[in-house]
Amino acid sequence: MIELDDKKVLYAFSSELAPALTVESGKTVRIRTKDCFGNQVRSEADTLDSIDWDAINPATGPVFVKGAKAGGALKVSIENIELDAQTASCTGKGEGACGDLFDAWSTHFCKVDGDSLVWNDAVSFPLNPMIGVIGVAPAGAPVNCGTPGSHGGNMDNTAITTGATLYFPVACEGALFGCGDMHAAMGDGEVSVSGAEVAGFATVTLTALPELSLKNPAIENATHFGTIASAATMDEAAEIAVHDMVEIVAERTDMSEADLVMLFSLVADVQVCQFVDPEKTIRFMVPKSVLDQIGFSF
Repeated sequence: MIELDDKKVLYAFSSELAPALTVESGKTVRIRTKDCFGNQVRSEADTLDSIDWDAINPATGPVFVKGAKAGGALKVSIENIELDAQTASCTGKGEGACGDLFDAWSTHFCKVDGDSLVWNDAVSFPLNPMIGVIGVAPAGAPVNCGTPGSHGGNMDNTAITTGATLYFPVACEGALFGCGDMHAAMGDGEVSVSGAEVAGFATVTLTALPELSLKNPAIENATHFGTIASAATMDEAAEIAVHDMVEIVAERTDMSEADLVMLFSLVADVQVCQFVDPEKTIRFMVPKSVLDQIGFSF
């Protein structure tokens, strides 16, 4: 298997970056990632006031995928997520949903213990490993890794986990893929402004799909097919995600847009990914059991 360490990271997705690695389409890469703090917060002594904020949300990469072309798509299959043993979470003044309650930063460390995350001696809960920052170079100007968009980026989407497959619109040759900011657990919304931030390894298979055209990322897993959109408000993001789904399915089935909208209103879910970043991210998930019945394939 191809390995990529975390010595070369990017802080903004950009078509101008030199590749850290070049691979053939269809290859699997095991990628070492730093946590969202750039591995700067390791103990109670490491206060958030003292870290280098220009070195947060690093993504390892970029990876140049041969055959990926502007106007096409990149398929990213998440084969495995491996987590380091310690996580860090934070909240603070002006951050997240309750930033009005605080005058300073707070940090909490958890331990990964088997399939559980240990909050303290009294509280533990199941791991929910996911990749927070994942995407490709955008069209136009670079986009900071902390901001999500049509290229992917900091979507903080709990559905981006082992077994999921993502599809990103490609804006430049090679796609220039990167990922990082993994979480051992996170609730939908990411209300504190962080998940259980953790370094680790993401194993992904990268496949160029030059004939597939997308406006925004799409995702599928064993049970659902979804669209992902980011915008200034959750309402805007939801409308984009639903419109994208209607367009994608209408192009691949005999159903009218009106019938699809009415059907989706009965069976599909608008789900919040995060509402604490500069752009808010929504996913719209439709059961494959329903899509199969109307002859949809992607």
